[in-house]
Amino acid sequence: MSAEFSNTQFLNVDQNAPIAREMRGGVVVIGNFDGVHAGHRVVLQQAQKQAREGQPVYALCFEPHPRTVFRPDHPVFRLSPPREKAKLLQASGMDGVVNWEFTRAFASNTAAQFVDNVLLGHLGAAHVVVGYDFHFGKDRQGSPDFLINAGKASGFDVTIVPEVQLEGGLEVSSSAIRAELENANIEQANTLLGYRWFVMAKVIHGEKRGRELGFPTANMHMHPGCRLAQGIYAVTARRADGSLYKGVASYGRRPQFDNGNPLLETFIFDLDAQLYDEELTITFHKFLRTEAKFDSIDALIVQMQVDCEQAAEHLKDLAPQSGFDKQLNF
Repeated sequence: MSAEFSNTQFLNVDQNAPIAREMRGGVVVIGNFDGVHAGHRVVLQQAQKQAREGQPVYALCFEPHPRTVFRPDHPVFRLSPPREKAKLLQASGMDGVVNWEFTRAFASNTAAQFVDNVLLGHLGAAHVVVGYDFHFGKDRQGSPDFLINAGKASGFDVTIVPEVQLEGGLEVSSSAIRAELENANIEQANTLLGYRWFVMAKVIHGEKRGRELGFPTANMHMHPGCRLAQGIYAVTARRADGSLYKGVASYGRRPQFDNGNPLLETFIFDLDAQLYDEELTITFHKFLRTEAKFDSIDALIVQMQVDCEQAAEHLKDLAPQSGFDKQLNF
């Protein structure tokens, strides 16, 4: 983040809003950045390094995810929907994000049209930063080399960031992280992210079954397309006022009762408060077990007590896994 913007509000705009005058002539880093994982943040850091004193640095992202546009019957499991992504980009030091609506009509534009209409016309970009595998325009005709040549012809600089690997040779990608979450490997997913994965949503009214069982829960809908492994997790919950609590959460269909639509239900330790319509941030630390249907309600209650004990044990010596994780989740 450049010095001129260090104390200003993070700018979150869509393509229909005129770009702020002070953001024109900035460094634009382009990508979906789903999850803003450890590899993405290397690209973002490179963008920040390119900025001159007082020059804004911001991300250009596409909503909805392009793969969802082309395959609406198989929506992408979003690691970070727009609001979560904005929070992550801001924490990464960006001055703002421009959310460009991705449609089939937009996808039919040529690479040259993207450069002329978006990068130059709308954004007035002075420097463009992309990953090594970035392609754009109709039929993905725009390659990194195309972008470099376009920059030379039109007067903007271009930086191509090479592939990123973590220590030990781990390759980082949003697809790999989605696969880990779908397979209940939450800790491996968190390693690839470089922070603990979280979701943000408002608390809704439920069936009040948890309260009847002695475990009142804060119920939340996950983002459409979420394919997180269904089961029981050790979590932390942050309230709107910033206070942080430990807890245990169930994500799934409640086979003991109705086998309905997936819902996130969080029992928050040491909190007795009215949470309806309050936005919570739930951070996932460890997968404890899969969902199950028990022989009786009493057997379910016994297992819920065990779940709480296991979650508390895992969370008792909780510490940030990185500086970025500390910034987000502690």
